[in-house]
Amino acid sequence: MDFKYVIQSFSSVPLHRQILLEVLKEYKRPNDKISELIKNGELISLKKGLYLSGATTNSTAPEPFLIANHLYGPSYISLESALSYWGIIPERVYEVRSISVKVSKKYNTPIGRFSYRSMPLPYYSFGIKSLELSPGQVALVATPEKALCDKIITTSGLSLRSPAQTLAFLIDDLRIDKDTLRKFNLEELNSWIEDAQKKESLKMLVKTLEKL
Repeated sequence: MDFKYVIQSFSSVPLHRQILLEVLKEYKRPNDKISELIKNGELISLKKGLYLSGATTNSTAPEPFLIANHLYGPSYISLESALSYWGIIPERVYEVRSISVKVSKKYNTPIGRFSYRSMPLPYYSFGIKSLELSPGQVALVATPEKALCDKIITTSGLSLRSPAQTLAFLIDDLRIDKDTLRKFNLEELNSWIEDAQKKESLKMLVKTLEKL
């Protein structure tokens, strides 16, 4: 069996162990074959039981956001990663940051760093979009409003107590443009506050944006 040929059918998504075992079912010792494929660069191990097809297979790698969804879930892309994706903040982000209902976690993989912050239900489930990042590759990503709320909630020591302080955080610290902030859906954002942490900070965010 030519592994490089067979793996083409699975190249657009991370490969779970069960799929690999099915692909390698003709081998008496599939675990040994998996180790050999990793050594040869035909597989990349992200974590135990999750792999990508390697560069030597000439396959198209999945989008980093899609990988993040598979690496630790349930989860969705948020924080600086989502804010950068939507063009809300100018900086390029080198770590893919996500929110999960599970405990906070970090992964250093051969293709980059992935981190996850824990958020409780039902707040977790609000403001998530399913986006097609490229043909056949779909990932869960926070809306701009949800990503900003997540950022405020997860920023240690941050408590928004006045419009002036809030604008300083948004414009000076995060470097978000005022015109961008004016486009935020405040009705939707406001509907999440009752189930969120840092309720008073999020209420101050809404109050500040209403006056822009």
